[in-house]
Amino acid sequence: MIDEITIRDLGVIAEAVLPLGPGFTAVTGETGAGKTMVVQALGLLMGERAVAGQVRVGRAQSWVEGRWRVPSEGVVADRVRDAGGEVEAIDSSTLAELILSRSVSGEGRSRAIVGGRSAPVGVLGELGESLVVVHGQSDQLRLRSSTEQRLALDRFAGRPFREQLDAYEDAFHAWQALRLELDTLVTQREVRIREAESLRIAVTEIEALAPLAGEEESLAERASRLTNLEDLRLAAASAREAVSSDELDGRADTVGLLDSALRQLERVQAHDAALLPIVESLASASFLVAEISTQLSSYLAELDTDGGTELDEVQDRRAALSVLARKYGPTLDDVIVFFEGAGPRLIELDNDSDRIEELTDAVADALGLAETLAADVSEARAEAAGRLSALVSDELAALAMGGSQLVVEVLPGTELTSTGRDTVHFLLASHAGAEPRPLGRGASGGELSRIMLAIEVVLAATDPVPTFVFDEVDAGVGGASAIEIGRRLAQLARGSQVIVVTHLAQVAAFATNHLSVVKDSDGAVTESSVRQLTGEHRVAEMARLLSGLPDSESGLAHARELIQLAADGR
Repeated sequence: MIDEITIRDLGVIAEAVLPLGPGFTAVTGETGAGKTMVVQALGLLMGERAVAGQVRVGRAQSWVEGRWRVPSEGVVADRVRDAGGEVEAIDSSTLAELILSRSVSGEGRSRAIVGGRSAPVGVLGELGESLVVVHGQSDQLRLRSSTEQRLALDRFAGRPFREQLDAYEDAFHAWQALRLELDTLVTQREVRIREAESLRIAVTEIEALAPLAGEEESLAERASRLTNLEDLRLAAASAREAVSSDELDGRADTVGLLDSALRQLERVQAHDAALLPIVESLASASFLVAEISTQLSSYLAELDTDGGTELDEVQDRRAALSVLARKYGPTLDDVIVFFEGAGPRLIELDNDSDRIEELTDAVADALGLAETLAADVSEARAEAAGRLSALVSDELAALAMGGSQLVVEVLPGTELTSTGRDTVHFLLASHAGAEPRPLGRGASGGELSRIMLAIEVVLAATDPVPTFVFDEVDAGVGGASAIEIGRRLAQLARGSQVIVVTHLAQVAAFATNHLSVVKDSDGAVTESSVRQLTGEHRVAEMARLLSGLPDSESGLAHARELIQLAADGR
């Protein structure tokens, strides 16, 4: 339920606060005063598309805020929390306050706030589906759509039917998925055969070389060593001669020099303790250099074992791996990944014949299940159609359409769709014995308004909605019919919040909360505000609606009579 809506700089409304609350709220006002801005404001809060033209002339942006009372736990509260917002508990009750707001800039950009946090506008739309049902004159046109008529019937059929329909939808989508897989296998059989042959060739080539991860780098290093083998041997030999020479030509090598220095110091170290650390360092250096000499000897021995043909072998493998990388890469690691996935894919392709046979049986089984469930859905729809026809027809009699009968027709089709195989049509028999005709051809605008209201009254008994908003759905209706519309709206308001933008006093008379959009003009700028009417102010507005004169004695008398009639008839 909406407690309050605040509007600022939206269309002709400079600033207004709409106190709503439970029951039946009527919104009235002169033509051009901005009554429809109230519906537009609610539309913005429900995620509808924002346009720059909605911003009041001369202002940078428009802004709308709504305060809702919602269950503290449930679908709405969970979605708000998922969006990062919060709902605030109201005392110790199970209800909480939810604040939604939306701003629209002069350039058409908009921003949504959900429970105190910025959120995508789409979140408002999701919340709106659970909070509000809006009916305007355009909805009368939608009521002529077979799709909308089916949705209304399914909504009336209730939760058990919804569970049936969900089960059917699951079966339908499973059948579609299996059929698509089967069609793909059959229509792409030749392509898949060629893919299998190509994979077999690739697997054979890769298996022959058996590449290893990181092998390109190790081969590059090996090739560099083999290419520069003589330079490496000469440098290592020279270094070893300098460290520890095998030649007896009188040259002093590093090991010999270090040994000589060590002997000299060891001879006199007993005379000065300061020489001890130097002697230790020389001993360590001598040991380290001797170790280096051994390592150089080992390195030279390894170089001597490298064969002359090894370089050719390394370069040949590098070339072969490069070819693989170009064909299945672009890198050798990619080739390895390709090879790892090729095996399972090849098995899958080679099993196409078996899979086609399995899928053929599975598709037949899935189709059988879908057809059985579709038949159950059709049967449930037909049963619900009979009940909906009777209840709406009774409502039409109460809405001054006595003798009219709504006929809900369920026609099973030949093909399955995601909603079953049925086509739903709402037909209207305008009087006893008349042939039912489609609503698009058999009902006027005023009759469509009453039919739509009758349907909502009936649906509210099985599928209640927190808030209904009606935007001049009483267009084309007057007199006794208008009184009955007001009476039925009051009945609907017993279980839901009802907000009606209307120009008919007969409808507004049944409201428990009357708001008037008032237009002020200084000759240059027109501004509108909203006032809550009670007492004589309400009587005056009702008189204006009836006669166009707020102070006409006869109009005032008629207004009081109408208000009393509505009070007695609620």
